[in-house]
Order: sequence, then structure tokens, then C-alpha cells
Amino acid sequence: MAFTDDIPWDQPATMIDLEGRAPIIGTIRDCALHYGLYKPHARDNARVLLTKPIHREGRATRTWLLDPSEIAELADRLARETN
Repeated sequence: MAFTDDIPWDQPATMIDLEGRAPIIGTIRDCALHYGLYKPHARDNARVLLTKPIHREGRATRTWLLDPSEIAELADRLARETN
């Protein structure tokens, strides 16, 4: 798992999908918000490309790409912070 709590909401990011749909270019907050609206199949194919890499647990190098489970963490964090 990446350390998603360290990512600021206003950091630029791009959400892509492995099926080739149009990307969402915006902020981490935009990506987390849209991820929450996706159907389960689309969630499995979503990835977020970061503009600043973050540390991933168990790895010596940083990552530029967030997996679906990490995007779900961001969506959960957004829900907690807005409710």
C-alpha cells in the first residue's frame, strides 16, 4: 500500500482506465470523487498517475501510479473529510 494520507487534495493527477476510456485530468480530489461514482468493473480498471511520487509500503523506491485499492483509500478519506 502507498501512503495516500500524505497526498494533498490539490495535487494535480490523471485518472486513467485500462480499457482506454478518456482520462480525467484534474486533482487528486477530482480523481477520488469520480472513483466513488464508478461501477465495480470500472473501479478495477482505474489507475491514478501522480505528478509527485509517493512511498509505497515494502518498497525502497517511490511510485507514480496508484492501484484501485489505493484510490479506494483516497475515496474513503474524501468521504470522511466531507461528512
